[in-house]
This record gives sequence, C-alpha cells and structure tokens, in this order.
Amino acid sequence: MDDSAAGRVLIAGGGIAGLAMRRALQRQGIPSLTLERRPTPADAGLAINLPGNAVQALGQFGLSEALRNIGSPVRRREYRTESGRLLFGIDEAAFWREEACPRCVRRADLLRLLTLDLPPTDLRPGCEISAVRQMPRGVAVELQDGTAETGGFLVGADGVHSRVRSDTFGASALGAAMLAPASWRFMAPNPGLDAWTLWAGSNGLFLLIPVDHGEVYGWVSVPEAGERARDLAGFRTVFASFPRLVRDTLDAVLAQPGALYHSPLEEVRIPSWTRNLVALVGDAAHATAPVWAQGAALALEDAVVLATLLAERMDWDMVGLEYEALRRPRVAHVQAMTDRLSRTARMPAWARNLLLPLVGPRSYRATYSPLRTPVSALASG
Repeated sequence: MDDSAAGRVLIAGGGIAGLAMRRALQRQGIPSLTLERRPTPADAGLAINLPGNAVQALGQFGLSEALRNIGSPVRRREYRTESGRLLFGIDEAAFWREEACPRCVRRADLLRLLTLDLPPTDLRPGCEISAVRQMPRGVAVELQDGTAETGGFLVGADGVHSRVRSDTFGASALGAAMLAPASWRFMAPNPGLDAWTLWAGSNGLFLLIPVDHGEVYGWVSVPEAGERARDLAGFRTVFASFPRLVRDTLDAVLAQPGALYHSPLEEVRIPSWTRNLVALVGDAAHATAPVWAQGAALALEDAVVLATLLAERMDWDMVGLEYEALRRPRVAHVQAMTDRLSRTARMPAWARNLLLPLVGPRSYRATYSPLRTPVSALASG
C-alpha cells in the first residue's frame, strides 16, 4: 500500500453516519473515500427529528446557518392519550436554548446539507463491499465488481445490517434485534399541529411532527402484529378511538400507499465497536429504538469524536479503542434511558396515563441534560 492510501480513511456507507464521517474528516484535513452500495440516495426515512445534541453536532460541522434554512424548529413536545388528553408537555426551545433548538428536517435535505461545499470525487455510489481484510499497515475492502480499495483506517457506517461489522467480528458479532415488526413512516398534510405530538393508546402509538411546506412527518407503531406486520390498513381499528385529526391523517396516508414505508424497529447492542484499524459508527455500532430520537444524533457525534482522534494521533493503531472509550458512556446512557421509557410504554394504558405526568418531564430532563455538553469537549478530554 502506497503512502497516499495509508494516510486516507475508507468509509463504508453513504448515509447520515457515513456522510457525517466524511465531512468531519474533511474539516480535519484527512483524505477519505466513501463507498456507498446504493447507486442513488435512498429516502425511505422521509424526515428525521434532530434533538438539540444533533443540532450542536451539525454546528461543529459548520452547518448551523444552513440548517436554519431547512425543515422546521421543534419548540414544543406533547405526550397525549388516545383520546387526546395532554399528559405532559415540554418546552424544548427553553430547554435547549435557541442556538440548539431541535429541528425536524427532510432526510434528503439533511444528506444534501452534509455534502455542502464538498467535492464529489471522494464519494463513490454503487460500490458494494464484498469483504474486509485487515493488513499489517492498513485495511483493504474488496468490492463486488472485483476491484479493491485500501486505506489506513476503515469506518463502518453501513447501518443496522453492517457488512463491515459481520466481516470484522465474524460469528462473535450479534445480529440486529427486532424490537417491533409493525412500524411505518410517512409524510402527510399537516392537520393543524404546531408541536411534536405523540398519542399513546392501548395497542398503538401515533406520532406527528411538523416539517415544512404544510406537511408533517409521521410514525406509527403497533406492538402485536403477527402475519399482518406489513399492512397498516389492517390496524385501522387500533386507532378508532384516537382524535379525528389522527384518523383523518391515517385515512389520507392509506389512500396513497406509495407514500407509506414499512419500517420495522431494530436495535444493535454489541460488546465491541472496534478491532485494530476498523471502527463502527452510527447504527452499525449502536442502533437504538427511536424513543429519544438519538439514532442520527449519536452518529453525528461519533463522527466528531472519531475524526478528532484521527487528526490528533500520528499512529492510528489505538484510535479505535480511544474512540470507543469516549463514546461508550454516552451511548450507554441513551440506551438505559430508552429502556426505561420503553418499560413505561409497555404498561397498561391506565397505569401509564397515571404515571407519565409525573415521570415524563423528569425522564426528559434526565435523558437530555447530559447530552447538552457538546462532544467536542468530551473528545479533547
């Protein structure tokens, strides 16, 4: 491997985690090559809610001003019963302060934001990795077309079903755990909402978040699915007691099934994210249920920390272990708080409705307060 290849980082995956890693490395002056298996960007996520720590991370990429030109701010969060009764609300703008106010944006807009002002030559679509091979001085990835690329370090940003993870850890790597097979995402006309709003019923959850252009981003989950897991229409009766705006939105979405994306929830929790000159970031390392909207946020933070370490260290042999040591506590905190709220969500509706007005605001503060510290401070010690 020549010196130019030894000094560059290979990135597997051109989604949010991979593009964030590419941008973070570019800002540190480290050359990279991003390999994305899809020939064109996928948009099945439709939109994404960015909590304050994600907004902070995007600011560290130099994107604060550009972010304000896409999506909509999420200034308030409301948790309601299936009848529409407010259980509790959170003033998110006050909690995060204006400079880190959460924002809901279209996923395609976020991907474009991450590539803003970057040359396209180091991003290669339509390149699927078939094998990963570690060498004494670097890493090689073999591609489906028979060619290979080498680098001094490899970042696996290739999602829940990561090829880099399976090739690096082999049989010791845990597969993705299915949390909920019956889950869907969609965009729909805004029925008049101005806040992040979740309705929780006995047999289903319905979330709507205003985005832009008079539309909302929606997410629906049903815990018991059986053989009907992919057919939301079969669960229409689950939401019969929900407010009219929810039922009308559901009807509008079901009338255009092409706009509805089946999106089962999967989680990744593995004992190690790194081996020698390979490190996993984002969902490949720690996909988590979207209870606190931390999937993209943690991926953005991973990129900030790992790129900082790669820039600061002359020898990359120990960077993976340092990165994992820095990131584990924060990710473990999010996982623990996710588990806590998930247990509350599984309670009988009557018990949950009694408990949430008391524990909901406390859980929000307990989850997000530690995340208000930007990761750049954590990376530099």
